[in-house]
Amino acid sequence: MSKAITIHSRLSLLVIILTTSAFNLLAQEVKEPFIGLLEYKISARDTSLKDFLPDYPMVIYSNDTIIRKSNFTDQLGIQVVIQHMVKNKSYLLLEAAQGKYAIQTDLNKTNSDTIPSKYTFKKKCFKKKILGIKAKRTMAYHPDFEEAIEFLYFDNRANKYNPVFKEIPGLPVKYSVYTPDGILDYELVKMTEYTPDRNLFGIPTDYKRVTFDEFLKIVTSPENQKVLSTD
Repeated sequence: MSKAITIHSRLSLLVIILTTSAFNLLAQEVKEPFIGLLEYKISARDTSLKDFLPDYPMVIYSNDTIIRKSNFTDQLGIQVVIQHMVKNKSYLLLEAAQGKYAIQTDLNKTNSDTIPSKYTFKKKCFKKKILGIKAKRTMAYHPDFEEAIEFLYFDNRANKYNPVFKEIPGLPVKYSVYTPDGILDYELVKMTEYTPDRNLFGIPTDYKRVTFDEFLKIVTSPENQKVLSTD
């Protein structure tokens, strides 16, 4: 498989995650607002992958209108998503060999019905604590899970601050995601309420704003493929 196809599939997956998770934002129940920082630890569930994929963080900043999510993959390096929860738009910030880009997605123009979820959920009784806070339980089922996996969420916080699963009626704080690299476990390890620097939620001036299709044309152009093949 060519590097160009790999980049296309990885970026497509990121955009699908963004567009499917954001449709629930306008229909949230009234919950306590959150302004501050959420930090998750991401771990490979398969122990054989841990040597190749060590634990790494995902950090989310929120000002209750915009969220900034920082993540990392070996294929694309550091990725930052800035998502406006009222305007329903997002930017994926990427640094490529060709420059720095802010890839725009208008979430109002995407049809979530075309991307059916493979996850199903069944609520469980009683609660468990995460960071000393009681969290509700639900069992998650997926065709690629060998068995159901227990998810935890804070029901007094809105799903919109980490809208990875629109079916969960609260902020997911412990969950698992199936990826082409295997199942990844996410667990909330830090939750700090404070007012983040507003500059965190803007698009840096040295980033070029492009659409997803425009970015693919740039990174898959013949001249850029020659550069990649010599790396």
